[in-house]
Amino acid sequence: MEYTTLGRTGLKVSVAGLGCGGNSRLGMKTGKTEQQSIAVVQRAMELGVNFIDTATAYETETIVGKAIKGRPRDSVVISTKSQSKVGDKIVTPAKVVGDLDASLKKLGVDYVDVFHLHGARPDHYDQLVAEHLPVLLKERDKGKFRFIGITENQPFDTAHAMGSRASQDGHWDVMMIAAHMLNQRPRDLILKHTIKNNIGILVMYVVRTIFSRPERLREAIAEQVAAGNLPKRMAEEENPLAFLVGKGHAESLTDAAYRYIRHEPGCHVTLFGTGDIHHVETNIASILRGPLPAADRERLNKEFGHLMGVGLDVPTHFPEARKAG
Repeated sequence: MEYTTLGRTGLKVSVAGLGCGGNSRLGMKTGKTEQQSIAVVQRAMELGVNFIDTATAYETETIVGKAIKGRPRDSVVISTKSQSKVGDKIVTPAKVVGDLDASLKKLGVDYVDVFHLHGARPDHYDQLVAEHLPVLLKERDKGKFRFIGITENQPFDTAHAMGSRASQDGHWDVMMIAAHMLNQRPRDLILKHTIKNNIGILVMYVVRTIFSRPERLREAIAEQVAAGNLPKRMAEEENPLAFLVGKGHAESLTDAAYRYIRHEPGCHVTLFGTGDIHHVETNIASILRGPLPAADRERLNKEFGHLMGVGLDVPTHFPEARKAG
């Protein structure tokens, strides 16, 4: 495993982080038993993963707590989150604090390393900063968590409006953003600011359905061609990303997707989520491989770097996609 420093937190974290949400939720949403889900977390840790991200909404905190039980607390970096909204309405600060207290009990720990406001909408941001942030900082000072974070509300904030603001105002130690090799706009909208402000970045949505199902990729490309965002020839190609895969290139589009984000400047932890131990192993292997060939990365950036919000749809249509992400 390779490790890096999570921005100004100073935390030493694995570059591969286990995400305990998504469609799989450690396999709990795909028919796995609790013990099998615990085994997924433990296998990731055996391979050197020390960053584990969960949330109240994921309903996997108890599993994480059982998986880490008996391990030295400082051997694992735990990130959890409380929903900032229910439907279109902001929850109260008291609700968030209640979630934090419940998370600590479920995880079986005295503190978490990073606590996030989860899924913050752009139109809620000012209120969250004014009302929720001061309350949470008091909870931090009580020792319940070490660093404050905020996560994007995707796939609804495809313009990254909230993330752009949060990256510049100095309030947040850590941010979770959505980025992948066809959704590169966070580079200019968020990462140039977080690098300057030394904010720790966790990247979600690294692998989406468009990289695991060829028909979804063709559909997404056709939509962009129709909108005038890509040249017509791409809609006529069987696989517009075929240049990424082969000898001397990536092993698959999933492999390429992980390697692309892993080596994007400013990105500290590449999150992956699965309920399958084999995919724990293959996903980590991809994240630990070297960067894509320079020519492949340059071509991706040149041809797709201007696109906004492509492929951020949650992979609900195809069961296979759940394993890959």
